[in-house]
Amino acid sequence: MFEILGDANINVSACSLADTSEFGILRLIPSDPVKAREILKKNLFSVNVSEVISFAAPNSPGALSRTLKILADANIGVEYLYGFSPGDKSFIVLCPDDATKAVEEFQKHEMELISASDLYKF
Repeated sequence: MFEILGDANINVSACSLADTSEFGILRLIPSDPVKAREILKKNLFSVNVSEVISFAAPNSPGALSRTLKILADANIGVEYLYGFSPGDKSFIVLCPDDATKAVEEFQKHEMELISASDLYKF
């Protein structure tokens, strides 16, 4: 799958892989989601596109908990998240059940939202 995307000049800035005894789920942030979906479907991969948001938080104990509390207090559920911490900041990709409301809450709390294209810089 990564070879197929690479051959199509699609970069992957973040990914997460989880498996069960029956199947695996690969979640990724491609540089061109529309093209990636088209190419993967053409190569018989099962593909679903989800709306996610990404943000930065301090890479310190309790920072993610405080961030998730913002969502919990606004009754916003989280389907999944994954992240990485290259230094003093953690970069999190999160799939909320209401992305618009999650963005509004993060903006209200002055959270640092990160665009998909900005993830490539880290």
